[in-house]
Amino acid sequence: MEAAGGRYRGDSVRGRMEGQGSYTLPTGTEYRGALRDGMFDGEGELLFPNGGRYRAVWHRGVPVQGKYTFADGLEYKDKKWHYCDGYDRRFYTEICSGLKPAGISQLTNMDPPKKIPEGCYDCGDGFYNPETRVIVDYKLRFLRNAGMINFFCKVH
Repeated sequence: MEAAGGRYRGDSVRGRMEGQGSYTLPTGTEYRGALRDGMFDGEGELLFPNGGRYRAVWHRGVPVQGKYTFADGLEYKDKKWHYCDGYDRRFYTEICSGLKPAGISQLTNMDPPKKIPEGCYDCGDGFYNPETRVIVDYKLRFLRNAGMINFFCKVH
């Protein structure tokens, strides 16, 4: 557990995670819930640093039923998900709070939007700089190095 860079707090049997516990991965993502033989097993949730959460029923480390909720409360649906389709292009904050008057339209789900540094892209949890291939959070702190970047973005 700790050897892999994570932190565990909770029950254990023969040195393995067992029972109820909380395991924080090196990335800052935290699992809270049931564990068996060192694996997620039973009801539990992953809490992501960006505020999103994935609640699931796990079997031997694999989710068998679950739901992802974004930090703003939007719930992802894998079937018949009508968010941001061609028919309703409102941001989730606009769905919850209503549209702004003409001329003050939202350009992102975040309102007010973050100021994008010159030459960078907004990637949802921070800014991507294609010259350095680094992603920083909205306070310009290092988040991660970029691998293959596949996201919808806007450049400033």
